Amino acid sequence: MTVADLDSRLASAELTEWMAYEKITGPLGRRRHDIQAATIASTVANANRGKGGKKFEVRDFLPAYGLERQGPQDMLAAIRGINRSMGGAEHARRDD
Repeated sequence: MTVADLDSRLASAELTEWMAYEKITGPLGRRRHDIQAATIASTVANANRGKGGKKFEVRDFLPAYGLERQGPQDMLAAIRGINRSMGGAEHARRDD
């Protein structure tokens, strides 16, 4: 459904009701799924962190919408940093 389709099918009053509902229950749709996944990810990361390791927060695993997208090298550097902070070691990949 396009924005124009939605605009023609959704009255202002109904949109206002949905906005109020979201304020009460929290985000709907994609953002809510991101929060649920981040909650699980932070729980798993905290359960597996080393003694005295950094305590992870849900926000550490939430995508940052609206920011400039990272390139593959930046993403790999971030993953390597998380791996190091959790006491992980990087092993060279063997190409067979």
